[in-house]
Amino acid sequence: MRLAATVRRATRDTPDPAGAIAQEIHGWFTRELAGVRVFVAGELAGLAGEPDAAAEAHSFGGALDGDKTYRVALHASAEVPADAAGDFAVVAAAVRAALTGEDGVAAVEDAAAARAEELERVVERLRAEAVVVDTLHAVGRRLTAQLELDVLVQEATDAATRVTGAAFGAFFYNLINEYGESYTLYTLSGVPRSAFSSFPMPRNTQVFAPTFDGVGTVRSGDITRDPRYGHNAPHYGMPEGHLPVRSYLAVPVIAPSTGEVLGGFFFGHDEPGRFDERGEYLAEGIAGYTAIALDNARFFARERTMASELARSMVPKAPAIDGMRIVSRYQPASTGSKVGGDWFDVIELGQGRTAFVIGDVVGHGVTAAAIMGQVRTAIRSCALLELSPSEVLHTVSQLVGATPEASFVTCLYAVHDRADDTLTYANAGHLPAVLLAGDGTTEEIGEALAMPLGVGTEFPQEKCGFAPGMRLVLYTDGLIESHTRDLTEGMTILLDKLNALAASADVEATCDELIRSLTGSRHDDDVALLYVHYE
Repeated sequence: MRLAATVRRATRDTPDPAGAIAQEIHGWFTRELAGVRVFVAGELAGLAGEPDAAAEAHSFGGALDGDKTYRVALHASAEVPADAAGDFAVVAAAVRAALTGEDGVAAVEDAAAARAEELERVVERLRAEAVVVDTLHAVGRRLTAQLELDVLVQEATDAATRVTGAAFGAFFYNLINEYGESYTLYTLSGVPRSAFSSFPMPRNTQVFAPTFDGVGTVRSGDITRDPRYGHNAPHYGMPEGHLPVRSYLAVPVIAPSTGEVLGGFFFGHDEPGRFDERGEYLAEGIAGYTAIALDNARFFARERTMASELARSMVPKAPAIDGMRIVSRYQPASTGSKVGGDWFDVIELGQGRTAFVIGDVVGHGVTAAAIMGQVRTAIRSCALLELSPSEVLHTVSQLVGATPEASFVTCLYAVHDRADDTLTYANAGHLPAVLLAGDGTTEEIGEALAMPLGVGTEFPQEKCGFAPGMRLVLYTDGLIESHTRDLTEGMTILLDKLNALAASADVEATCDELIRSLTGSRHDDDVALLYVHYE
């Protein structure tokens, strides 16, 4: 019972269960052997008529001296368990019996050696179980942290094939497309994809049905001798050219939340009797982790698609304005489900005036995309009332503050007036805009003018010149911030790269290259960019 408790303690709340079990077992084993030594010494001393020496041996693990036939050197390094006598009653009997014969010491040593061998077998068994626990722990941690579906299913297939000892493995899994139709894909491990490319998807035959129906695991030492094998036309078994399979193992992957069968793992080997209970247990454990990971990945994929489509539908196409070359870009996050909060807008106000807007809703997902749509509509409405930049942001800030689930929103709002070639702007906590002069020099405008919408109440506005030949660049933080650099460093890189826009004959391609070079096409946040060239 103490062994079982040791295993439970060692595997609880530790990142390295195998190491913890090994450490616990080592200490336990040492105490057990110390108990054997102490108890045997005490029994020998007691039966030889030395009660004091016996008490000393039992209490402190001391050494026996004397002119007797027996001498036992004790090296106990740990406290003797309180119930040592109960644990080693069998040794006591052996001691008492042995002392009546000539080979008493040898009998005692044999009894202790047998006990030690038993303990060693237990240790080896627990070490093997620790490897199982450690393997499942490591694989499960990797799988449940993975949201990229293609990477997830391949890693799961590779891990399961490796731990079962299969010659090859396959994972068939079900997906639902945008029209609600189900379709099946598969991954392979241990063999090239060409090995199965000419075969159709497996059917719901007697061999495959338990897996595809989620009934349970199928393990066969020789599938060709299984009574369920070989009943279906046209092949009545494996089709010609199929890799030889004798040992067979199949495990369903079932969603824990809904009970839906998400797919199944299939493993094969050309030799019979290759899969054992341990391999089956590991495969079932990985299938369980895979089901959780697939559930998560599908949920995030659905949310990401929904948020991305919602955001795209709300981000307008920049209008064509005489005398203005306008390039706009919106790219949802390329990793994870973080999409939905960034937007830009270009609003014609009449009388030669045009408003340029860039903003970012704090947060991600469908909620952020919905709030973005409300804020964008509110800004357009206020802009068409011919309110000043300061008044527009003040009015919309009140709306954001009263909108449920909206924390705050950053926004830079600028109005260009052709009458005097000026740009009047106000900034609610957004990154500064960049002005590029005709000679290529850059200037940041609107930095730190006010708090974000929903937080700030006053939004001072400023004015600068914006004459023909100048350019204006507005962007969101997804363009310049990443896990490998902060905003300040990203801003420096952006200013260096903007010079290429001024000299480019193909501004559209240059804007795309600007985004690629700054994000590496792996941005984990939305990217919005608005480039305006006043020709």
